[in-house]
Amino acid sequence: MTRSRFATFIALTIVLLAAPSKAEEAGVSADAILFGQAAALEGPSSALGQRMRQGIIAAFTEINAKGGVHGRKLQLISRDDGYDPDRSVAQTLRLIESDRVFALIGAVGTPTAMATIPITSARNVPFIGPFSGAEFLRDLELPNVVNIRASYGAEAEAWIKHLTEDRKFTRIGIFYQDDSFGRDGLAGVKRALAKRGLELAAEGTFERNTRAVAQAWRMIKRADPEAIVMVGTYGPCAEFIKLAHRSGAHPTFVNISFVGANALAAELGPEGAGVIVSQVVPSPWDRSLKLVADYQAAQTAFDPTLAPDFVSLEGYLSGRLAAAALEKAGPNPTRAGLLRTINDVGRFDISGTTVTVGMRMLDTPPKVFLTVIQKDGTFKAVDRL
Repeated sequence: MTRSRFATFIALTIVLLAAPSKAEEAGVSADAILFGQAAALEGPSSALGQRMRQGIIAAFTEINAKGGVHGRKLQLISRDDGYDPDRSVAQTLRLIESDRVFALIGAVGTPTAMATIPITSARNVPFIGPFSGAEFLRDLELPNVVNIRASYGAEAEAWIKHLTEDRKFTRIGIFYQDDSFGRDGLAGVKRALAKRGLELAAEGTFERNTRAVAQAWRMIKRADPEAIVMVGTYGPCAEFIKLAHRSGAHPTFVNISFVGANALAAELGPEGAGVIVSQVVPSPWDRSLKLVADYQAAQTAFDPTLAPDFVSLEGYLSGRLAAAALEKAGPNPTRAGLLRTINDVGRFDISGTTVTVGMRMLDTPPKVFLTVIQKDGTFKAVDRL
């Protein structure tokens, strides 16, 4: 054997020895299964990532207290991407390649998902419960994506149905984040209006991770809209509503679920009264639902200081779904096996609430709930829809 051939042989041997055996699955050990989350944990949208994380950990804590899944405890590593696509790519690669997580869960945002989905799809890494209603995530050509929430299109349809049929409004403007998230919401609103023979009265945009909303208000106020639908996060949306009020305008404001309803209400204080927010989970205070009672108990066990919240309930649902699917997948979990189980089963009973995923979503879409903020910052269901 020549020296060059020997060197090649040694190099190949080292690579083969370093690679995990076929029986070993990334993120799976004898006593644990490791999940990863890339989300906004710091910065202007941090409440969204933090609340998703809290809900997922509450679910995992509950499951682990009962012995885990087939004897393995569920663990979560969360890494901050600042709601920035480039940072999200770096953190997602870190979770997959360095932390070697089994699956990703609770990612936050449409622009971040657009940047990271090619990475996860190429490696067939499960992408569970993203906090985004973007249409592209519902593409059946993305079998590794496990959606739980309703689409932004479904939320937009609920808004426009309420505003045009219940309120009889015809002049509707839109304030949206100038990126893939905002444009997804914009497309849904235009579709819903077109069904009713209407067009947008005005449009105004703002840049992600900023509160620079003055120009958007100048554009929209000219149309004197009866209602303004909003596709953004809690900070800039609160700033826009306050600016409108200071200008003497009081249209009906309607926000998307991604806004972070509790954070929006906290930012607005008394000015939040009458602001509508669509939700994709039931009321996190409605203990008549076993799901909510279990969520509250799990969250209290994890951290008694935490209050119920729409976003953390969504995170809890994601965590419970991941555990339920792992239970059905059997004692030797693989990424491919988990995704196959999720798509084959399609419907999961989570504390008496049916969560529909995969192809089954086409027949039974997730629900959208409209809520309205009260003067004291609490939420109640919208009267008519």
